Amino acid sequence: MVSLAEPPAVMHNQDLLGPLLKRVSRSFYLTLRAVPADLRRPICLAYLLARAADTIADTALIGRADRLTYLELFREAIREGKTERLPVIKEALVEQQQVAAERELLTRLEQAFAVLSSFSPSDQLLVRGVVLTLTDGMVMDLTTFPGEDEGRLIALQTQADLDHYTYYVAGCVGEFWTDIHMAHRLSLADWDREAMRQRGIRFGKGLQMTNILRDLSKDLRIGRCYLPQQELEAIGLQPADLLDPTAVVKVKPLLRSLLTRTLDHYQDGWVYTQQIPRREIRMRLACIWPLFIGLKTLALLARSPNLLDPKIVIKIPRGAVYRMMARSLMLIGSDAALDRYYRTLWQGVASAE
Repeated sequence: MVSLAEPPAVMHNQDLLGPLLKRVSRSFYLTLRAVPADLRRPICLAYLLARAADTIADTALIGRADRLTYLELFREAIREGKTERLPVIKEALVEQQQVAAERELLTRLEQAFAVLSSFSPSDQLLVRGVVLTLTDGMVMDLTTFPGEDEGRLIALQTQADLDHYTYYVAGCVGEFWTDIHMAHRLSLADWDREAMRQRGIRFGKGLQMTNILRDLSKDLRIGRCYLPQQELEAIGLQPADLLDPTAVVKVKPLLRSLLTRTLDHYQDGWVYTQQIPRREIRMRLACIWPLFIGLKTLALLARSPNLLDPKIVIKIPRGAVYRMMARSLMLIGSDAALDRYYRTLWQGVASAE
């Protein structure tokens, strides 16, 4: 009798890109689930590998120098496709993880690399490329900012540094997203690749700038200031001044400028989304959901009385997220209706600045 059961290795891989992915990706899992089925494996694995690298970079119980060493070992494995050094990473870091899902992710690094090696050469190249660029951002974090317990606060120096950082940690995903979809979806054959890649970059930067503004007070208290030193000095402030919530009066013009820049990035993200053919429903939803959630978050940020106050938490209620998703599903067949909804969300930010 022929068994219809999946081989153990296949089932194990499905668990890696299913239940484990869900546990480490949290709310972003909803977006990953919307990705077209034939692209889910490479995109989800790219996310999983980046999440593993982020776990290495964020292991606070070991020093920055050691984190950089293990992160570089991981980057070598990504570049060369070799797994010989992965046990070194696991031996040093697995027991240091207090979050069970992150601990399990590190124990299954070899399996993740085995899945990567099963992809076509072109998909492997794209996945390796985006993970290496994302880890450039992690290296930038570790080499720019002090350790969490050092009691020092360092800022990025210039607006250009902030722009580079947002490219490394999010903008590059827009390039990857464009390239891998164009490689697999014939419906995108008439896309202007370079124009769409640039829009995708700005889309990713907008999402990351939203995260930076939302987490501003928290990051300041672990030594990280993403507001550029040069911009702060122009308004008579130093990074340490931002630890006092009353400094919000002086920093508001800079925050408004960054909000406006972020909103401009979202506009490019919407143009990107509008260029997706209507029949590519899953691809559209995978762009619409983070974009709309980002705009709703940005509106809360624009209305917040004080982004420097650590007691004020900016978060969209889960019910509001689900309502937005349901509404977008109802509107997905109408470009005009989606555009009206987008403009309503966009105006909600613009009117609050």
